[in-house]
Amino acid sequence: MKKEKLIKLLHSMSLNEKIGQLIQLSGEFFSASDISIGPLGKLGISKEMVCLCGSALNVVGAKSVHKVQDEQMKKQPHHIPMLFMSDVIYGFKTIYPIPLGLGCAWNPELVKKGFSYAADEASAAGNQVAFAPMVDVVHDARWGRVLESPGEDPFLNSVYAKNMVEGLQENLKNKKGQAACVKHFAAYGGVEGGREYNSVDMSLSNLFQNYLPPYKAGIKAEAKMIMTSLTTLNGVPSTADQWLLNDILRKSWKFNGIIISDYASIYELIKHGFAVDTTDAALKAITAGVDIDMKSPCYANGLKQLITNGKLDEHKIDQAVLRILELKNELGLFEDPYYGASERREEESILTTEKRSLARKLSSQSLVMLKNDNHALPLKKNEKVALIGPYANNKNLIGMWAIHGNTQDTVTIYEGIKENTDFLKVAKGTDLCRNKDLLKRLGFLSNETIDEMVSDDETEKNNNQEAINIASEADTIILTLGEETYEAGEAGAKTNLELAPNQVKLLDKLSQLGKKLILILISGRPLVLTNIKDKVDAIIEAWFPGTEGGHAISDVLFGKTNPSGRLTMSFPYSSAQEPLYYNHLSTGRPENNSQHVGRFVSKYIDSPASALYPFGYGLSYGKIKYTNLKVSNIDLQCTQIQKISIDVTNESGIDREEAVQLYIHQHVGKVVQPVKRLIHFRKVHIPSHKKIHITFELKPQELAYYDNLGNSCLDGGKYTVYVGMNGGQMLKTDFKLLL
Repeated sequence: MKKEKLIKLLHSMSLNEKIGQLIQLSGEFFSASDISIGPLGKLGISKEMVCLCGSALNVVGAKSVHKVQDEQMKKQPHHIPMLFMSDVIYGFKTIYPIPLGLGCAWNPELVKKGFSYAADEASAAGNQVAFAPMVDVVHDARWGRVLESPGEDPFLNSVYAKNMVEGLQENLKNKKGQAACVKHFAAYGGVEGGREYNSVDMSLSNLFQNYLPPYKAGIKAEAKMIMTSLTTLNGVPSTADQWLLNDILRKSWKFNGIIISDYASIYELIKHGFAVDTTDAALKAITAGVDIDMKSPCYANGLKQLITNGKLDEHKIDQAVLRILELKNELGLFEDPYYGASERREEESILTTEKRSLARKLSSQSLVMLKNDNHALPLKKNEKVALIGPYANNKNLIGMWAIHGNTQDTVTIYEGIKENTDFLKVAKGTDLCRNKDLLKRLGFLSNETIDEMVSDDETEKNNNQEAINIASEADTIILTLGEETYEAGEAGAKTNLELAPNQVKLLDKLSQLGKKLILILISGRPLVLTNIKDKVDAIIEAWFPGTEGGHAISDVLFGKTNPSGRLTMSFPYSSAQEPLYYNHLSTGRPENNSQHVGRFVSKYIDSPASALYPFGYGLSYGKIKYTNLKVSNIDLQCTQIQKISIDVTNESGIDREEAVQLYIHQHVGKVVQPVKRLIHFRKVHIPSHKKIHITFELKPQELAYYDNLGNSCLDGGKYTVYVGMNGGQMLKTDFKLLL
């Protein structure tokens, strides 16, 4: 449909129809043959507005989408199709590792392919808009939503934002893609204290340099939508922040797509103390530029009154409606309101061998080997293995936000390992969590479920003993520990990042047997491993590894895959170190390079200030060597391109993938700069006993930073380049930028 026809359609719509286009309701509103009265009454909107609703939340499945779309289009006077949107964050039915794990792959091209496959599955089931990617920069492991983010670095997250958006949207025209919705704008990952929905307060320099770049990268990749944050930013709720949504997003970044609120966030303007009532909340959100009100009564009940009393110009509503109609038109919904969805396509597209194979590869590249003393890994096929722990044969490996995934499709760790050895025994050993009060606070579990999850004392004792018995007969113990699914994810903030006491107790018992002990961690965030690491021979952080997690873990354990994951979020010595991130600012009294000695430097008296396992850290099988770091220009003119080269040699008999990381440090600036910041990276394949030569090209503009007014600055002077691995094992050299 041409734009002129869309505008004609817009002008023919009644005010109520227009308002309906700006409303998003969840599936229960459309679950009955007539309007579902319960949800309608609870939300407090009229039956008419439900009939005119412009988009649906979490209605998926080709059969359901056809049914709801048909019923809603009949009720809509101009038969305008709905948009169907859902959380397709790291897979639809074929589930990949959580995004924090995907970040650790340092392989954006492979992740792009994964998101393209996810879009294919979701579109087959009738979904049209994916609420992804989530690219919030995350510095605090106490925050549950770190699992949804690629990590703590703005450059890395920006690269992933671009590739995730492109992956989702590359097949839009042939109806096998998804419109991408970048989230959560802005700086949601900076919540104070790591507490969910808490306020965000930061300097403009910090905001522009460390938090905004990934959103901008997603917009530059032509994401169709962006979602506001649930929090306040410097005292103003993002959902009603005119400076953020209009001045930055619309005017400065030239974003012409749709802005959608997060769940009920317009209504929550009242709870923030930023709006008097629902009508005032509607006015402030629509004025700031929010086009769609997700699951609140504010637009449905407030917009018409605002226009009637002259507080709002109808043109503002027209602009929002036109953006929505344009997306529906771009997706071809006026010609095919189902977006090509069919039950046949679902059968052909979902959980295919090809998609499972990619999930297995992504999962294996996301695993991070944190320790491997005395070459404990890889395992030999003839080793007698005792597989122990609450995740030993547990299908709950997909994480909280894989809402459309089915755990029954998951390959367990036991199922993966038994394909590689004939000498395997398995025991649960202990529960995931024995703290019933904590489990109740997770909010998703009934008392009956909790009673099933927490064994009685006698059963726990027997489970411990069974684990010890099979471990005593084994050569090697593989111990699977970690977080319960709902401990991580939205509203999963917590102050204690250590493993559950009952898990540690079991580990202690097993460590006393004198057997080789391999620890597999299943988690949605970095954990505190300070008192655990010395009790085991090897550690693999597997995150929530997804549908093919069991295969991927087994591939790494037995050496079929050389682990190549590198951390994208720092692991602390102590929970109290959070927020913890590698690219912190230089201090006047650094611990290791100060004019002061002893007490009066930047440190803790009871813990190291650095990370236990830093950003960029991870081990592989074999030995690698970095040599011959060079820059093409010791004195770099602002019109030149700096070429930074290095040789990387695989000194072992096993092929490997290596994430080569390039960092810079600016010695003097108008605003104090980080001790180090990632500026490029490249994942490369290095055959055994081979050397490769790598060259990065650095434009002087990439050295720019932001001052306290949010202005971009580029300074001449001394810069140090670092290239290497494992966060701290770096070669370095200097150059000067001449302006």
